[in-house]
Amino acid sequence: MVASRYETAFKLYPYEKVAAQSGTPARHPVVIVGGGPVGLSLALDLGKRGTPVLLLDDHDGAGLGSKAICFAKRTLDIAHRLGASTPMVDKGVVWNVGRVFRGDGQLFGFDLQPEDGHRNPAFINLQQPDFERFLVDAIRVSQDAGAPIELRGRNRVTGVEPHDNHVTLDIDTPDGPYQLEADYLVACDGARSGLRDMMGLSFDGRVFEDNFLIADVRMKADFPTERWFWFEPPFKGAGQSALLHKQPDDIWRIDFQLGWDIDRAKELDEANIRARVDAMLSSQTGKVPEYELVWTSIYTFQCRRMQSFRHGPVFFAGDSAHQVSPFGARGANSGVQDAENLAWKLDLVLKDVADERLLESYAAEREFGADENILNSSRATDFMTPKSKISKSFRNAVLDLAGKHAFARPFVNSGRLSVPCVYDGFPLFCADALDGPAITRPGASCVDAPVEDGFLLDHLHGFTLLAIGGGAPAPFTAHGIDMPVVHIEAPSPLLAKRYLGAAKTALYLIRPDQHIIGRWSSFDAETVEAALSTSLAKG
Repeated sequence: MVASRYETAFKLYPYEKVAAQSGTPARHPVVIVGGGPVGLSLALDLGKRGTPVLLLDDHDGAGLGSKAICFAKRTLDIAHRLGASTPMVDKGVVWNVGRVFRGDGQLFGFDLQPEDGHRNPAFINLQQPDFERFLVDAIRVSQDAGAPIELRGRNRVTGVEPHDNHVTLDIDTPDGPYQLEADYLVACDGARSGLRDMMGLSFDGRVFEDNFLIADVRMKADFPTERWFWFEPPFKGAGQSALLHKQPDDIWRIDFQLGWDIDRAKELDEANIRARVDAMLSSQTGKVPEYELVWTSIYTFQCRRMQSFRHGPVFFAGDSAHQVSPFGARGANSGVQDAENLAWKLDLVLKDVADERLLESYAAEREFGADENILNSSRATDFMTPKSKISKSFRNAVLDLAGKHAFARPFVNSGRLSVPCVYDGFPLFCADALDGPAITRPGASCVDAPVEDGFLLDHLHGFTLLAIGGGAPAPFTAHGIDMPVVHIEAPSPLLAKRYLGAAKTALYLIRPDQHIIGRWSSFDAETVEAALSTSLAKG
């Protein structure tokens, strides 16, 4: 029997017995374990590319509780490519502006997307169960169109045995156990990864000595749709910091810092939670509005990662591979980037367009991304929760200056928000050969911009040549890959600013995850073929 570990908000893939549960173990090209945002994104991406994929989850849908709520522009751009973003943005609370307070006063505000010309906002707030539901909806649409994606709920992995060129899995179901095999296995089963434990792999890092209370509150309120963060909040029981965010369906996320030595049961008592919430709301509105406690939890900051994200035919992605504090919204967002990085590489290797060497780059690139997120998350946590008199004096001096002088505001760290990492100097990218803007240098992900019929990212599928200004090169084939050409003869001012800079013309080679391989002032077939070889790990 597959026992439930948590209550589900939505039943998305009910258990059904399949013929493969009896007889000889079936072999699958890719098996994903875990039906969260990362596993579902990866399954959808692979299936839309035509690579058969099986996803196993020990439940039959999304877990109850908001969990991740902040989804960044890069995640929404990926979801748009996968056909899932429209309902996310429609339901989500769109926001670009944040405010930082100290006590009763505002230190400063910030705008994460001050320029127009993007399809998606800097962030939306959307409860994780809804994010997962919309991904499953997109999977169902893709399945109807022929995408080879299979979802099996209430299929719990109880054993894993890696071999040189495949993996054997033991599965338990309501109808008993069975086995299957996978050419490649991807563990997307969260911070308490059962697969990681079964393989005896470490998950090293740092636990921060502090606890935070999450309270999701349903109420009618006139607060703007902004991120509000307080240092030294003026309301009773909030500790050193507090956070307020709006979610869909009139739900507000409130975080309170509790300190390290706490009685968890006492802090989760509804009367104590309501005392804190009442104090916060009355300090902002002058009274306590009617509200409902929807979900509460206590969490401790942890910044950890596996030493390697690849172990032979087994890959780890998302929280199973790395974990950061929730401040900065780096967990789910970086996990979806893991999925996008791995999908096209597995696809090309399984189709014999690239060899195994390409898969090594997944671990190298995404371990770098995890290290960058852990560094930013750790710095934010140290700033928010200073543990010595010296560090607190420094923090307070920065806050004093930030209220008066703009130069000090970048030093205030209330959780630097998620942005995609840039793979500067990594082996699959070329040296920069264009006097262009830094934001679109090799290794960076493509920035969106308006074009005549919509937005630039809509046109970037697979390996793509982007020609701006000048003439258009003919479609190009090399290493078994047909590369379409997107030619923008007269770029909009924003596209020119983001992709040309001081250059008159430009040619970009872009890989399937929309990271820029190389850029030049004009097309040269030999140069592009060599760059493509580099990006496929053939160089």
